[in-house]
Amino acid sequence: MSDLLNLDAAFVEITEYWSPRVVAVANGQYLKIARVKGELVWHAHADEDELFMVHRGTFGLKFRDGRDIRLRPGDVFVVPRGVEHFPYAEEETEVIFFEPASTKHTGDVISEKTRSIEEQVRHFSRPS
Repeated sequence: MSDLLNLDAAFVEITEYWSPRVVAVANGQYLKIARVKGELVWHAHADEDELFMVHRGTFGLKFRDGRDIRLRPGDVFVVPRGVEHFPYAEEETEVIFFEPASTKHTGDVISEKTRSIEEQVRHFSRPS
């Protein structure tokens, strides 16, 4: 049996933008949350789809074909594996991600905002 997770309380603990935090694990999938503002980097995930859900604020995703999708609270969008995308948020936004545990934060692109899987799980403790 796992502990109850309150997303509002979990988001309060995040102080750094673009630094995802694992808050739950189920069937090899991570539930990650992040506070975001500004821009990330163009990147793709060759082997994994990436599901985004907005908790608070407005989250944008640009694509090389010119699409620019804006997600608002309660909106969900899946970026298919291999599709290059550019996440951004003009205002502070809280985002939820569902993705395989092996998913790299910025795919094969490394930047000052890239966070390793180890960094993303360091605050997570699985109940015994």
